Amino acid sequence: MTNREVPIGRRIARLRVRRRMTQQMLADRLGKSKSWVDKVERGVRALDRFTVIQELAEVLRVDPVVLLGRDALPSQAARAAVHGVDGVRAALARYDTALTGPQVRAAPPADELRRRVRHAWLTYQHADYPQLLRMLPELLGDTQHAHAHAAHAHDGGAAGDGAAELLVQAYRITSSVLVKLGEGDLGWLAADRAMSVATGDPLLVAAATVPLGQALRVLDRPRPALAVTVAAAHRIAPRMPGGGSPPRELALRGTLLIQAALAAAGFGDERSAGELLDQAAGIAGEIGEGHDRHWSSFGPTAVELARVAAAVELGAGGEAVARHEKVVGADDWRRLPAEHRAGYLLDVTRAYLQIGDPLTAGRALVDANRTAPVEVRLRPVARTLLTDLTRHGPVPADVAQLATALGIG
Repeated sequence: MTNREVPIGRRIARLRVRRRMTQQMLADRLGKSKSWVDKVERGVRALDRFTVIQELAEVLRVDPVVLLGRDALPSQAARAAVHGVDGVRAALARYDTALTGPQVRAAPPADELRRRVRHAWLTYQHADYPQLLRMLPELLGDTQHAHAHAAHAHDGGAAGDGAAELLVQAYRITSSVLVKLGEGDLGWLAADRAMSVATGDPLLVAAATVPLGQALRVLDRPRPALAVTVAAAHRIAPRMPGGGSPPRELALRGTLLIQAALAAAGFGDERSAGELLDQAAGIAGEIGEGHDRHWSSFGPTAVELARVAAAVELGAGGEAVARHEKVVGADDWRRLPAEHRAGYLLDVTRAYLQIGDPLTAGRALVDANRTAPVEVRLRPVARTLLTDLTRHGPVPADVAQLATALGIG
């Protein structure tokens, strides 16, 4: 096997051993956990950020090309994403409003900010992550300023004109895209900021908890993710005698139950995952599709997609495949945002790999690329799946073309 064919994780392990370093020693020098190093070396966790690869190369005292292989240098899109993430990181590290006060400049009009937040959500749903990353630093700064200005105008009380909700939404979008791109720690920070802004408003807390649960899951902390999403779900949309709850609140509750179910599946609790998804299905059956004020895409179809994703997490590839083939035949499947469908198809790719069907797994991955190319080309999980596919032997031409485009050989 040539150096080009050796997986990057194995190259890192070999170099670490040559340097007489344990996994713990390498982890300490990188500021990571031993578990992180172990997953990288085993190929469980993908390395899609060139900055991290550069840090590894520096610690191991080699050129980054030695780790990457000659044809695996990051694409232009990946480099743009790295720069975009760095811009968001810098925006999250700024405390201008807290230090100078909101009176320094006028806050942007609330209607303008609502339009911009809506545009950011639509950009996310269309999976145009590079464009979204370019938008977010300014959007975060302006929504922070508007929130501080409104709170100051109300003598430190709750911000008026929906400023708190707009800031929570900006943090939610930020966290969601960062989690997609494998930046779990930074996504957790953005979600935590959203939780701080939302304090005191159960509905806003619930909205902020959605990305928090996602960030905790991607950081391999499914139990805290389960606890926080279930708690938030129970705080909203209470049943009143003789009456119901607003569909939009129920949709948010259902979204939290889906997140809780995926968290339960993450640590192998099949029973809890099933019960939580059944509760979500009950809500979805009651309200149907189309109640998406909180940008959750919740409805009966979303619940069925979550059942597939949960089955994959539990290692039940056969069940996931059987459910998938029913889901994609439904009319509502095509109405879901491109981001949602493409992300789901990555789960389906995993399902087919679990049952030993790399050919159909490749088709699912190519379908995901056609649905939302950036979802495949920038997400670490997609690169991991494509690497797994190429290791199974010869692949169809379209899969090989995609591997070449991503520098995976």
